[in-house]
Amino acid sequence: MPELRKLTARIAASHLHLAVWLGALSALGFEPLSAWPLTLIALSGLIELVARARNIKRAFLIGWLFGLAHFAVSHNWVATAFTYQAEMPVWLGAIAVVLLAAYLALFPALATAGAWLFAMRMGGHAPHDARQPVPLFGLAIIPFWVISEWLRAWVLTGYAWNPVGTALLGPYDAQGLAALARWIGIYGVSGLTLAIAALLRRLVRLMMVTHGHQRFALGIGALTALALLAAIMTAPATYLTRIEGARPFTLVQPDLRQEMLDRPALYERNFQELAKRTLPENPGERRMVFWPESGVADYLREGYPHYLYRMNTYAADPAVARARIGRIIGSQSVLLTGAVDLVIKDGDDVAARNSVTAIDGRGHILAGYSKAHLVPFGEYLPLRPALEPIGLSRLVAGSLDFWPGLGPRTLDFGPWGKAGVQICYEIVFSGEVVDPRNRPDFIFNPSNDGWFGGWGPPQHLDQARLRAIEEGLPVLRATTTGISAVIDANGIVRQHLPRHTAGRLDGHIPPPHEPTLFSRFGNAIPLGIAALVLVLSAVALRRPKG
Repeated sequence: MPELRKLTARIAASHLHLAVWLGALSALGFEPLSAWPLTLIALSGLIELVARARNIKRAFLIGWLFGLAHFAVSHNWVATAFTYQAEMPVWLGAIAVVLLAAYLALFPALATAGAWLFAMRMGGHAPHDARQPVPLFGLAIIPFWVISEWLRAWVLTGYAWNPVGTALLGPYDAQGLAALARWIGIYGVSGLTLAIAALLRRLVRLMMVTHGHQRFALGIGALTALALLAAIMTAPATYLTRIEGARPFTLVQPDLRQEMLDRPALYERNFQELAKRTLPENPGERRMVFWPESGVADYLREGYPHYLYRMNTYAADPAVARARIGRIIGSQSVLLTGAVDLVIKDGDDVAARNSVTAIDGRGHILAGYSKAHLVPFGEYLPLRPALEPIGLSRLVAGSLDFWPGLGPRTLDFGPWGKAGVQICYEIVFSGEVVDPRNRPDFIFNPSNDGWFGGWGPPQHLDQARLRAIEEGLPVLRATTTGISAVIDANGIVRQHLPRHTAGRLDGHIPPPHEPTLFSRFGNAIPLGIAALVLVLSAVALRRPKG
């Protein structure tokens, strides 16, 4: 008996170590590596480990360790942000990655523990029990995973980055299986990803118990299915460009590195980098112009104390700053640019808003939008009275916290079209990027991705592509350092500027699709599918075993 207990303990420990390795492997399916087969293999391994767990605590721990490694690897770019500020030590970046991963790992842990408990209660036996139908645990885990990703998108303000279904988004000229997001949303695609992984697990188990011709046939079937999946993932999408009513645009990427943005001595130089790439090629042409987040250092609105305007390098009068912008874009153009607005109370600035301001060729402000989904520790410091005394601060320069806006809205510019705006990481929130009462013609997504190293920007671009597919709307991304892109309503990248490349994109804004099924019903669809799968799992698990 002591030897049996030692063997059982060693097996259990090996399962925990394997969960960590599988979690790290699963992260390689996201950009910039896009090794999506590894994500499927890792998830199938996770399902097997959880099915073999002896109790719910072990199922939870396996899911948590998987998630810890998964998020630590896929979010390694978070550490880079700490190299661009002076308030906190750089080494804190590595700790921040681990702490963030430890929190996010709670969601897959809840999914694995919930699925284990559900399978045991419905089937009367633990998932590893020989009397339990082998394929059914793989079915049961799907709805719990979908619900966990949906919860991750809104609990504690939400953090929706990289649902596992993102791994099934194809290269720039393809949609992959993520094309289904127009009907079932990205969380539905995540459920499909788990389903494929569960089928892979089932296939491996069958191959282990068969011999000869049967095993050979299963192997051929597996290779054929893999080849078919690879063909779907890379199949180029076609798109018919509608010519009538097309709206010209100019999108500028100035390649302003993060260390340059917040230095007042460089404000004017940075502005000129934008300006020289914005001038119209044909005087008097009508176009939309897109500048990135952090595009303008000047305060553009009236009503602030005079000393605040004098802090900027060009003009103490916001009307003068706007008039200069109007001359640059041209008389028939409209500019959408990232800017900072202030909240003034009792003659003093008390907060800021991360905004997009629309300016016409005469220097008039046409409209504005303020970011609603703010980044904790990036744009505001949670629990500031408690955290500031121990040396914690925001990563974004400045002492004022940002205040949130009201959420998605559509800005109507008449002949220039209707724009929805999502600033930076707002674009990752599935089902929350468009005002459903006033559907725009396109979404503008200005961003500053210079904080996020080599892994963050391509992952961010993938999130924007998914919103284009879900909503059936083109997305135009203007970033300071890249990747800037024009994404059509199929999620296909039609034009882009790579990281650390200064330049501009010119063309016509791709047309929108008719509202998609997902745009009409949102995340009620994947949650409804999850509920249906849960019921089917319960029925199957309770079915008398022969």
